[in-house]
Amino acid sequence: MKSPLVNPGKALICGSMAFDTIMVFDDRFKNHLLPDKLHMLNVSFLTLQMRREFGGCAGNIAYNLKLLGDPGYVMATVGHDFGTYADWMDRHGVPRDYLRSIDTEHTGQAFITTDLDNNQITAFHPGAMGHSHLNSVADATGVALGIVSPDGRDGMIAHAAQFAAAGIPFIFDPGQGLPMFGGDDLRAFIEQATWVTVNDYEWSLMAERTGWSEADIASRVAALVVTRGAEGSTIYTDGQRIDIPPVVATQVVDPTGCGDAYRAGLIHGLLHGLPWETTGRIASLIGAIKIESRGTQNHSFTLQQFKDRYQASFGVAL
Repeated sequence: MKSPLVNPGKALICGSMAFDTIMVFDDRFKNHLLPDKLHMLNVSFLTLQMRREFGGCAGNIAYNLKLLGDPGYVMATVGHDFGTYADWMDRHGVPRDYLRSIDTEHTGQAFITTDLDNNQITAFHPGAMGHSHLNSVADATGVALGIVSPDGRDGMIAHAAQFAAAGIPFIFDPGQGLPMFGGDDLRAFIEQATWVTVNDYEWSLMAERTGWSEADIASRVAALVVTRGAEGSTIYTDGQRIDIPPVVATQVVDPTGCGDAYRAGLIHGLLHGLPWETTGRIASLIGAIKIESRGTQNHSFTLQQFKDRYQASFGVAL
């Protein structure tokens, strides 16, 4: 098993930056899609509600990490339209030192239309993400740990190899990018990584493609973390299984970005050398706080408020 070499310091977050444009269709898609005409689809949905959010896995992780008191340094590629997002990062104290602008591309864009049954039709344009391999981990100094989260395929492969070559411990977080990789790719990521984190669906896909069990992967990394939504999460480490209880949200508003918030909690715990039981609970709590707000970067709290809720949720002081 790999031993983490972590000191409080800089976290380098390799992943996507994106704008999320979210529209609400005040009807049901099924009322406008004719089953016998799907081969010649031509429909238009009038959406009277629309909002634009700042997103992308790296941006979301860094935002949540800053709420916990740690600067997260994003390494990502963005487009010529990134100005408003840059202003947002500056207002919230999220560093932009390792962002590369690709002037011929748009920043990644997700266009999401939701109907009254919460069905979604999403179109995603990767834009500048496709150039993420142009960034190099070696360009960042003083890095204590890193994370490889969903990004351009070539960039994810390159950054994992660069972290490993530099001896920098890192989290492999394939997320929605997991389908881009076959079994050989995933086994290579795992062999290079110090920690692996996936949700339960991603775990099933990873197990199928690698042919490895929880024990197989946990023996190759310092910890395997599997999140299970409302059922909490599980951390496999040092031959142990640590079950992390869920935190009951005051209201379930929007689950988008909860996984990124959870990963920020993991990074915070690792940076500060906290026990896995504490780290998992911090991650669980910030994920619950995020689900209570619409959008991925609209929630906020003070550190004292977080500590108070931690004690109320788990019965112990943080």
